[in-house]
Amino acid sequence: MDIEHFFMEKGQGEALILLHGNGENSDYFQGQIDEFARHYHVYAIDTRGHGKTPRGNAPFTIRQFADDLLGFMDVHQIKKAHVLGFSDGGNIAMIFALKHPDRVNRLILNGANLNAKGVKCSVQTPIEIGYRFARLFARMSKSAKLHAEMLGLMVNDPNVSPEELKGIQAKTLVMAGTDDIIKEEHTRLIAQSIPDARLVFIKGSHFIANECPQAFNKEVLEFLKV
Repeated sequence: MDIEHFFMEKGQGEALILLHGNGENSDYFQGQIDEFARHYHVYAIDTRGHGKTPRGNAPFTIRQFADDLLGFMDVHQIKKAHVLGFSDGGNIAMIFALKHPDRVNRLILNGANLNAKGVKCSVQTPIEIGYRFARLFARMSKSAKLHAEMLGLMVNDPNVSPEELKGIQAKTLVMAGTDDIIKEEHTRLIAQSIPDARLVFIKGSHFIANECPQAFNKEVLEFLKV
């Protein structure tokens, strides 16, 4: 693997991996790490090109990030883990669970989407316009290129079909905010497409883990303990 992940680690017991969203880092889970670490061995990872993890030279795609996660688990000798992903992190977790079902214990998808059509137009349209402009300046500087790549994740990825989700073997919790940027019907489609998935909506926006940490943590821990 061409990168070494920065990560925060706390707790003991079964491994629980936390994957942040686009343009963020492991700090996103400040309201979760201590609480989850009371019950699990928590790893909060900065994904490729985010936070303190270097960009490296591999493709900047959700599927590459899923491959990176496999590498991280191998390096740290984590045979199997609960995986919680938020937003793009949820998309990484989704792809990872499809590609490596033997490495996932339980799966938690918060604010994930199958494709760009799952995002509300009021949010997605400015992203797509910004992506077109960012690509024009991508050759001028590394920062402009990274900005284009970040936006590209939300335009071009993850492109998973509902039929593919039937292949997820892990027991799954699908979560979203009541006023999420992901369309409610899209979140419901994800839950309906994964065998026996549990669906939970928490009052709030896309960022329910930050806005409502007590409610979010309660739902996650109850799901993991059942």
